[in-house]
Amino acid sequence: MTVKGIDVASYQSSTFSTSGLGFVMVKATEGTGYLNPKHAAQVAHARDAGLTVGHYHFARPGSMSAQVTYFLKHAGLKTSDILALDWEDTGVSGADKDAFIKALQKESPAHRVLLYCNVDFWLHRDTTSFCGDGLWIADPESDAGHPRVEHAWTLHQYSVSGGVDRNVANFASSDALTAWAAKGSSGAVPKYEPFPGASWFTVGRKSPVVAAMHARLVAVGCNRYKSTANKDVIGSGDIASYEAWQRKYSDAHDKDWSGAALKWPPGKETWNALHVPNV
Repeated sequence: MTVKGIDVASYQSSTFSTSGLGFVMVKATEGTGYLNPKHAAQVAHARDAGLTVGHYHFARPGSMSAQVTYFLKHAGLKTSDILALDWEDTGVSGADKDAFIKALQKESPAHRVLLYCNVDFWLHRDTTSFCGDGLWIADPESDAGHPRVEHAWTLHQYSVSGGVDRNVANFASSDALTAWAAKGSSGAVPKYEPFPGASWFTVGRKSPVVAAMHARLVAVGCNRYKSTANKDVIGSGDIASYEAWQRKYSDAHDKDWSGAALKWPPGKETWNALHVPNV
């Protein structure tokens, strides 16, 4: 069995369809001077859909260490994110490829690192078979999940459909992919949703995390919702219910909070205490 996914860059929309997908690989950077202008929006869209997220860097000739630094500066990593080197430029040697991957693994040991390349690069330019934590092979001439390489593969980019590159991951389920990607968590998915930052809590945001928060606020006796419709979209009911939770938490822990401390958006302390289950 395999898991479906796509990869996107600035050529694709920031609101691509996530139906039926388990992961999205997003172009982040190229060389030491290019940042995909849609990277942040495309990553946020994938996260909102609960997908495993990957970030990839298109290598150009030059300092590999400088490119690793630039990549990590702009990737915006979170736990369970995947990193990948896009090796397509003929001016980047096999030795450069190996140096980039090794430097990336050293600088970001908590994340899985993949090598992306096509069949020609893998069979005729590579000399070491070194691909970090896994090979992301591009082979549109073969059926999904059957790339024409003998080496074990992790992702297979097999076609372009609707202007988007289609991929499959060599895992039995999306949960298995996420567990593998969570290298920094010993393969375990966090029990509770980590605090996404105050700026994440914008009215109208749609996410399974919002629905999980809704359920927890009801469970802790802070139900100020007037409807259960669209419970995965942040609205006035979420604001009123969460502010009720902040008042309850403050009273229970003798915080004596007042003013902005009791108002929306959520803070890290009360969010962690709410124990919103990982979704």
